[in-house]
Amino acid sequence: MKIQDFNPTYTYVAKGRVLGNYWGGGKGSYKAKQFVSKISKQDLIEIVNKALKDGSLDSGMGYESLIGACLDITITSSITIEGKTFHSEEIEELNIGNMTEDEIEFTRYGIE
Repeated sequence: MKIQDFNPTYTYVAKGRVLGNYWGGGKGSYKAKQFVSKISKQDLIEIVNKALKDGSLDSGMGYESLIGACLDITITSSITIEGKTFHSEEIEELNIGNMTEDEIEFTRYGIE
């Protein structure tokens, strides 16, 4: 067995839901934009934290302000053996922002 690419490549993808304050009052959850990094998981975390702070993590709901987000980070590693590329994935949960446990549960699972 010949391993052609002994050093696996990694891709990090974050997707999930944001929690925000509606214009005029109240809170709600909506789909977050998807972000990708080929550098590192920490790079991806920095990207989504910046997007939370500047409001660009929201994929179109148009909140007055964002409170936090519940994201799944999919880490895909790829390696080539004898001309065939194999992929492995693992998923980690990430909660960012200043959310209470109830807000996390509502955002991630739609439970009030």
